Amino acid sequence: MAAIPTYHYPQQGKLTVLGAGESGVGTAILAQKKGFDVWVSDSGKIAERYKKELQETGIRYEEGKHSEQEIISSDLVVKSPGIPQNVPIVQRLKAVGIPVIAEIEFAAQYTDARLICITGSNGKSTTTMLTWHLLNHAGLNVGLAGNIGRSFALQVAREQYDYYVLELSSFMLDDMEHFRANVAVLLNITPDHLDRYDYKLENYVDSKFRIIRNQQPEDLFIYCADDPVTVQGLEKHHPIAKMLPFSIVKHVEPGAYLTSNNEIVINIPHQDTFTMDINELSLQGKHNVYNNMASGLVAKAQELRNATMKESMGSFKNIPHRLEFVACIAGVNYINDSKATNVNAVWYALESLAPQVVLIMGGVDKGNDYEMLRDLVRTKVRAIVCIGKDNSRIYDSLEEDAQIIVNSSSMRDAVEIASHLAQKGDTVLLSPACASFDWFKNFEDRGEQFKEAVMDL
Repeated sequence: MAAIPTYHYPQQGKLTVLGAGESGVGTAILAQKKGFDVWVSDSGKIAERYKKELQETGIRYEEGKHSEQEIISSDLVVKSPGIPQNVPIVQRLKAVGIPVIAEIEFAAQYTDARLICITGSNGKSTTTMLTWHLLNHAGLNVGLAGNIGRSFALQVAREQYDYYVLELSSFMLDDMEHFRANVAVLLNITPDHLDRYDYKLENYVDSKFRIIRNQQPEDLFIYCADDPVTVQGLEKHHPIAKMLPFSIVKHVEPGAYLTSNNEIVINIPHQDTFTMDINELSLQGKHNVYNNMASGLVAKAQELRNATMKESMGSFKNIPHRLEFVACIAGVNYINDSKATNVNAVWYALESLAPQVVLIMGGVDKGNDYEMLRDLVRTKVRAIVCIGKDNSRIYDSLEEDAQIIVNSSSMRDAVEIASHLAQKGDTVLLSPACASFDWFKNFEDRGEQFKEAVMDL
């Protein structure tokens, strides 16, 4: 079991939760169980299922506003990661000295489970699910939480796990001070959410490296030695945990690397060496070699048997909305990659597919730089079909490289246009590179609408 870090927050009194989504409601239930006087405030409308859960547990709440006087009377505030730190109510709380923390940090106080934490601009959901799959398949008592699945706080309140695999976004990491990851995994860093970081990559890099904050020498830091931004970040942020790099271009030991025979090799001191041909992996594509290396290093560090690891890495099924095969219609494959909300994720998707691709992309631009897509668009993309209200930056960046680039009026319209542009043997790929909030509730809604439109062809 992991040692519980020292936290310096009130352990009783009034606790306010800002935001009544998955993490907020889970936090409220855990806080109530720990004896806090709990109150939940959401500036928007609370979803019916969460409202019902609050009512059933007798937790007070408000929706459609933040009552400042009530919030300011709190001893501790736990805020949703979706609420920026610079909003007035959060600034006011900090000005009067009331601690404002994240759900993950709050819940971590109340478990002695080993915390395996995964972040990165791309691949973190897949790697988190794969890591959980590896540990669960090996018989470990492991929970899955963070930016995926049921809230960490709710599971701490109602379950008793020995391990947690946590997917952590930069927004979650921003709100953590004393949290300690026993195993920290940093997959990669590419420009994303720069609108939240003053459009400065270095601020985003600092946010990602918060995952190693408070680690101890006996902890592990797993990172990609091929990612230049991560490697450069190591010059500023100095891990004290044991470092395990992974690479597909060079031999690293200890760590994970790829041989000239296309075998993954995982070497950890005092453990049997693990090898596996990449053609045996259930997840194909270069980016998934990296994801398997990261998950494999975590699994090996927990002393999993090689045979169990190989079986799990060969049987894993990817998460919905991440390169999810939908259907083959008239010889055209339709793939849902709605979770690709940044340019680098689209690059990975295109890199893993054969030509020709009809690419459906667009939405709420987060300061994207589409330049990295130009070569792949030129060599692999037959046409681009744009979704979303304003795609002027996609046109400006890719118009010279795309054979065809057109707008659409809805997801259904986009799929119909793509089906006419595609030829037998092509792939229609939804990989937006953008947030979804102009036309859709979230990326899941966008992906579901894509799948429905495909099935109606």
